[in-house]
Amino acid sequence: MQPLAGIRVLDFSTLLPGPLATLLLAEAGAEVIKIERPGTGDEMRGYEPKFGADSVNFALLNRGKRSIAVDLKAPGALARLLPLLERADVIVEQFRPGVMDRLGLGYGALSAINPGIVYCAITGYGQSGPLASTAAHDLNYVAQSGMLGLAAGADGAPVPPAALVADIGGGAWPAVVNILLALRAREGTGRGCKLDVAMADNLFTFLYWALGDGLAAGRWPAPGRALVTGGSPRYNVYRTRDDRFVAAAPLEEKFWNAFCELIALPPEHRDDGRDPAAAIRAVAERVRTRTAGEWRAAFAGKDICCNIVQSVAEALADPHFRARGVFGGTLAAGGRTIPALPVPVAAPFRSAAPAGYPALGEANALLDGRMDQ
Repeated sequence: MQPLAGIRVLDFSTLLPGPLATLLLAEAGAEVIKIERPGTGDEMRGYEPKFGADSVNFALLNRGKRSIAVDLKAPGALARLLPLLERADVIVEQFRPGVMDRLGLGYGALSAINPGIVYCAITGYGQSGPLASTAAHDLNYVAQSGMLGLAAGADGAPVPPAALVADIGGGAWPAVVNILLALRAREGTGRGCKLDVAMADNLFTFLYWALGDGLAAGRWPAPGRALVTGGSPRYNVYRTRDDRFVAAAPLEEKFWNAFCELIALPPEHRDDGRDPAAAIRAVAERVRTRTAGEWRAAFAGKDICCNIVQSVAEALADPHFRARGVFGGTLAAGGRTIPALPVPVAAPFRSAAPAGYPALGEANALLDGRMDQ
């Protein structure tokens, strides 16, 4: 018995934050029904590359769900959805504030017909405040929060993050946590609630150290200067002789001393507090003397918190992740299979059955009472 078996989720969201949140719920046993626009459906279906009839991005994020295609602006749309809305446990949407209210699908209207509904609204800047209706994407949220200003390249310009931190860490993850908390609270009260998940707000959790440095000590961090933004030789990236990179994070003294011995760092640079910039240059010179393969062999079995920067393809083949079964799930479409997207749902709670993703409108019979409601 999966922990969310019997929970029905109506997912009005598109692209990444909401669909990833409902994927986690589906993996734990919830029935997730996507509500999509007729004709095109979720915008993510049209992305490249394809996996089956739709994009692989859509396939990865919507595994194991169902799909209903309905025009929410059409006359009678609300009446057609009413039987599903009355029996839903969770609503997930990520329209701009006010859009669902204008469609007759806001929390006030839905809680009147279904007091137990847990209504999760995911937006960039939240349901209130001066920026609430501002159009933006992940890069804008990380810029607004100050996070982007801490990541700079060699020329001092901020570098776009490799991960969609706001969409995932600020949107999908907090949405799931709060949905589960709301469902737990409902067990005692019988009533649901509205959840205001603002991706930009939730980025400040990731900046705990920067906030602490600035608020408590008056040392607001800057790119290339703080402990974890490139200002220390103990937390940095260094180029190898064959133009690959070492990720070195020997922060604690015991790791730093072992690292210095391993790379034969000159004694005058081991007290890195005296001149961190000089120590960084000295470490870089030493790392540049060997290839990535030579350093990998040298690091093997050593407690020094160092490794080689891998490509995504190398990471998928990494013996550790393979041994852990990280990519053990399967996604099927069009006669092909690929590993399913790994999600942070513990193995005892996940479905082990291979699953595909829904064709647009494949569950429309639910609207007409021709399938189990």
